[in-house]
Amino acid sequence: MDRTAGGIPGSKSPGEVPLLVVVDPVARLTDAESVRIARDVLRAGTPGLKLCLPDDPAETPRLLARRGGRRPVLVGNDRALLRAVQHLHEERALAQTALSVVPVGNGPSVALARSLGLPLDAVSAARTVLRGNPRALDLLVDEEEGVVLGGLRTEGAQSARSSAPRHREGAPSAAATSPWRRMSHALARTLSSRAHGEADERGPAPVAPAPRRAPQVRTVQWLRVEADGAVVTGPDRPVTDVTVRANGAEGLAEVAVHPVTGAPVRVRARTVTVSAPEGFRYRADTGTGASAAPDEPRTWTVLPRAWHLVLPAA
Repeated sequence: MDRTAGGIPGSKSPGEVPLLVVVDPVARLTDAESVRIARDVLRAGTPGLKLCLPDDPAETPRLLARRGGRRPVLVGNDRALLRAVQHLHEERALAQTALSVVPVGNGPSVALARSLGLPLDAVSAARTVLRGNPRALDLLVDEEEGVVLGGLRTEGAQSARSSAPRHREGAPSAAATSPWRRMSHALARTLSSRAHGEADERGPAPVAPAPRRAPQVRTVQWLRVEADGAVVTGPDRPVTDVTVRANGAEGLAEVAVHPVTGAPVRVRARTVTVSAPEGFRYRADTGTGASAAPDEPRTWTVLPRAWHLVLPAA
């Protein structure tokens, strides 16, 4: 296999290999101007550029996989990046691919790209495609072959009841009294404005109190966390959250357990297993999608240097 054609640098310089640029349809809808700028910079910097504009986001990773001898370039947000890496992993083509990415989207939708070291403006990102260097990165993979590029965090359900006052039986509800209160406040303001400049022995018109902010509810989780088979915490020690992050290309994940009381526990491991008596929830890669809620224990394994991302040259 020609590793240069597949994307891993070999004897040829990046500018000598033609590009396959796949623009995710969400990117065209979100920021067509950034897409145009990136296309123009890439077209000016490399000969023989091939541009693909799929109508369905599901087509994007398949087009990247059918790159032939071209260097694959993805223009899109974090979800498009995750779909591409997931597809290449399933096709066993990830190790032979150096993926270039031009992030396009609003702040939260490209948070993962930013955390991986990619520039977010179209010109700098396109220049990174042309002049950057592939960097090997670790990958987190669970037992169902789901990939995590950056990290994940467990989530708990609210453990405290709502602080809103309960409705007393026989008393008017808040919905029923609030219109009358608003009317009385409006009448008071009207009378005050008509009497502008005159002394009012009764003092200023009443002002509606500012709404109170609902207190932040701290979540509590009862989890069992194992790192390389060693128990880090158990259900008898409640935690607020657990984070697992890939750490560049060191072959180990960083695990942080934050107990309700006491100092956080931090370890590094190649495999991490999380479970709970009644299941648990987690969200991966800076909230790129809905949180997952597995009923069974879930184990993530670090695949060292499993994928390559073109990043700005040092």
